[in-house]
Amino acid sequence: MATHLITGAGSGIGAAVAARLAARGDELWLLARDANRAAVLRKLYPGASTLIGDLAVPDRLSWALGQQTQPVRLDSLLHIAGVVDLGLVGDLGTKVWNRTLAVNLVAPAELTRLFLPTLRVTRGQVVFVNSGAGLTAHPEWGVYAASKFGLRALADSLRGEERGNGVRVTSVYPGRTATPMQEKVHAQEGKPYDAAAWIDPESVATAIVTALDLPRDATITDLTVRPGG
Repeated sequence: MATHLITGAGSGIGAAVAARLAARGDELWLLARDANRAAVLRKLYPGASTLIGDLAVPDRLSWALGQQTQPVRLDSLLHIAGVVDLGLVGDLGTKVWNRTLAVNLVAPAELTRLFLPTLRVTRGQVVFVNSGAGLTAHPEWGVYAASKFGLRALADSLRGEERGNGVRVTSVYPGRTATPMQEKVHAQEGKPYDAAAWIDPESVATAIVTALDLPRDATITDLTVRPGG
């Protein structure tokens, strides 16, 4: 039985991954932004433990987690939570930039820093769920793409730094996936949303779990998942 810490387990890809791991008997630690959200997650995943920390305020994560019981063993840290706001670079102010970078980049870096000592003991794995926007930036996606390009750089640097400690680092780049975030994106784009047109979150979860389960003689460093058909 492995132990996993997951952000974004409340919906979309995170929920699909958490359900998959819970169903096979793994131990889950789920990060929630507040106590109410933590209670919801415990109802969704009976037996799971929760930690409270707001990714939008990464400067407070160390203090917040220090007040709580933390896992003594950790086999993987799964960064799946994220936010997206579309808009022209000429229109978006610092509030959107700061929030997006905090949740999508700075908070994953800080959580990784805090849990690296535990992951080193188990020769564990860090998984960053990135985005196609972390590989190519399009008009009106500048702030989101910048956060995801940064997340790719973080993963690449971390992989080189931790190779000697046996910590594996994987970046997953899903294309458009049928999640609440994608529904929000379509609303911002002014387009009708059809979940059936996009990747099922279960398919991305399969890719992530495959990377986790790969034997120790190999590692998946970068994995791109695109809509089929």
